[in-house]
Amino acid sequence: QVQLVESGGGLVQAGGSLRLSCAASGRTFSRYDAGWFRQAPGKEREFVAFISWSGGSTDYLDSVKGRFTISRDNAKNRVYLQMNSLKPEDTAVYYCAAGRNAYGEYLYWGQGTQVTVSS
Repeated sequence: QVQLVESGGGLVQAGGSLRLSCAASGRTFSRYDAGWFRQAPGKEREFVAFISWSGGSTDYLDSVKGRFTISRDNAKNRVYLQMNSLKPEDTAVYYCAAGRNAYGEYLYWGQGTQVTVSS
């Protein structure tokens, strides 16, 4: 079992930056792929960023490419999302996820952290 706890959300003006952190429990976390997702009010949850277990592979939602960076520190059992040049449309609850099954579905989810970008 892996438990995930996000932190680092908050209110920021457009153009600003935030760094989200996801703290994981469990010795097997370093073996899991991880990702960030977000859900805005009235919208479905969407993929934001992916990082492989080793950190050697990453992927991003097109609209955040060049602005967001996902990284991980397996020694600290943490995954990060550095968000720069934030836009009002980035406002959402951001969720950390880890471990995928054979269908690519994530097994473990955090409780989410709110990010609000004001114009």
